[in-house]
This record gives sequence, structure tokens and C-alpha cells, in this order.
Amino acid sequence: MIDTDALANLATSTRETMARGVFHGSTDTMAASGLPSGELSSPYRTREGGRLTTATLSTGPDTSVPTLSSALERACLCARTADDNKARDIVVMDMRKVTPLYDYFVIVTGGSRRQIHTLAEEVDAAMHAEGDSRMGIEGYEASKWVVQDYGDVLVHVFDHDTRAFYSLEDLWADAGRVDWERA
Repeated sequence: MIDTDALANLATSTRETMARGVFHGSTDTMAASGLPSGELSSPYRTREGGRLTTATLSTGPDTSVPTLSSALERACLCARTADDNKARDIVVMDMRKVTPLYDYFVIVTGGSRRQIHTLAEEVDAAMHAEGDSRMGIEGYEASKWVVQDYGDVLVHVFDHDTRAFYSLEDLWADAGRVDWERA
């Protein structure tokens, strides 16, 4: 049986030590804490060769990490964020029946290089606030067609000429359109 007071003291001590730098515990540290030597020690060693000692306390579900909204809600969030930043011709396409790679495309048009950058950055900030992280971005430097990948949602930010040239809405004409203003 583990002494919970000793475990709490070890966890507090470990947090304080970690705040100062890398913790190089050993089984001697474990014995001094009153805990069985093998119960919380890890077989992994730090770069300097000391034994890495870890302890975790389960306090229930982690509420500090936000749960991701559905792909549709996040796609509509991207469209609303683009609309708030004066994007034109905003389209959300339901890609689920057309390709297994993405659930939704969000396609928007920016009027200038600066606006295209702003749209990309603001969409990313909104997705980050929602708990999602961008997996990749392409075309930011050229600012003709910026693609942001969020796993199941792909955001395309075009300038007017490039959007007309590639015409993704026509290329993926089989995909359904989502009324993002009401969804």
C-alpha cells in the first residue's frame, strides 16, 4: 500500500525541483521518500545518465484541455472569422462524400497581400482558441493562395485572380455547400 502523504510530498518536491531544472532522481530518492523503490521510478534515463523519477496523481478528467468542436462547427467558425475580417466570396464545402482526406473546405478571397495574411492569422487564432492546432500552412509568403490544414478542415485563402484560375468550387462541384451563416 502506498502512503498517500509520502506520495503528495514527493509530487510537491518533484514540481519544485522541475521548476528549477531537470530532475535527476534515483531509487535512493525514492527510498528516502518512504515509497517502495521500484513503484514510481522509470526505466528511462536522462541525458546525463541519472534515473528519471515520475509520479502522477489522477484527479479525474482533464478540464484544462478544451474539447474540439465538430468539424462542421470549426469550418463555420473559420468562415465567420473570415467574414469578420472582410473576406469576400466565402464558401464552405462539405467534402465528406467526395474525398476521405478532408471533411470541409473553407474557401475565401482576400483583396490584398496584407488582408490575405490577416485572414490566415485570424483564422488560425480562432481555431487555436477553439483548441485546434494547424497541422500545416502553404503559400503564406507568396500570398496568392494560402492553404491551412487543420486535419478535417482545410482553409483556402485566395487572391481574386488565383481563385478564378483554379476554381476549386468547379473542380469539386460534387461537394455540397454549407450555409455557414446559419449552421
